[in-house]
Amino acid sequence: MNSKGAGKQRVLTGAAAAVVAGAAFGAFALTGTASAGVTTTVKAADAPAQAGSHGPKPTIVLEHGAFADSSSWNGVISRLRTDGYPVVAAANPLRGPHDDATSLRGLLDHIKGPKILVGHSYGGSVISEAAADRPDVKALVYVAAFLPAPGETALELTNKYPGSTLPGTLDPVTVTNPDGTTGTDLYIQQDKFRHQFAADVPRNEAALAAVGQRPIAQAALEEKATVAAWKTIPSWAVVTTQDLNIPVAAQRFMAERADARITEVAASHSVAVSRPGVVTRVIEDAARATR
Repeated sequence: MNSKGAGKQRVLTGAAAAVVAGAAFGAFALTGTASAGVTTTVKAADAPAQAGSHGPKPTIVLEHGAFADSSSWNGVISRLRTDGYPVVAAANPLRGPHDDATSLRGLLDHIKGPKILVGHSYGGSVISEAAADRPDVKALVYVAAFLPAPGETALELTNKYPGSTLPGTLDPVTVTNPDGTTGTDLYIQQDKFRHQFAADVPRNEAALAAVGQRPIAQAALEEKATVAAWKTIPSWAVVTTQDLNIPVAAQRFMAERADARITEVAASHSVAVSRPGVVTRVIEDAARATR
């Protein structure tokens, strides 16, 4: 366990909560049912910090993942702006964790003040590197995302547990890289996109996302992580239990290893589109707890 380790509470978000003493562990379990299909795990030590807030609101920086673009955050962006948070949705090149993190760090250097980084899917690999050794990044939020340790790849973590059906839906395209070498860009076949990536998104909206999807370089999924900012920065994770891209067992493994505050939601990989309210709440919890 890393230095952030502490006793935990299990919280099922709900209006009517029942409190059960956990004498053996010196903690309480809070349970309820207000938001169907949503379960949150937080650490006991976090509760007082979440109750109050001090100082300016941090800028929320959103990093999309593969097969998506910045518009995938639109529902989250509108809610964060309504609640008074400054927001920037970064354009992720999807070329490789190191190069993409370098691109993101340039944007972070431009944004003044405290920041919360939010990564969806492969974007989690990017924020894990981009946030390293940055005191201006106060929290990391992983949304159906990778939290790689040094030496791990996104492909390796996907295959660590069964459940991903992504390989059978991919449409590989041969491309010429800037240096003249040949590479492969990966898309999801348009007719398989909704079932694979966004099963709980309205059909017309998913069809538009399929057409506008951004490809990821195959090499990006095979590139090893070199640093893990979640080892030193407080982390939150939205785990999607109906995910066909990153198996839920893999998401839980990574989030628990990072000692993240975990919210599980019965949603597809495209949870920021289908459940923007849940994702926004987790981001704002992170922002309040670290102010």
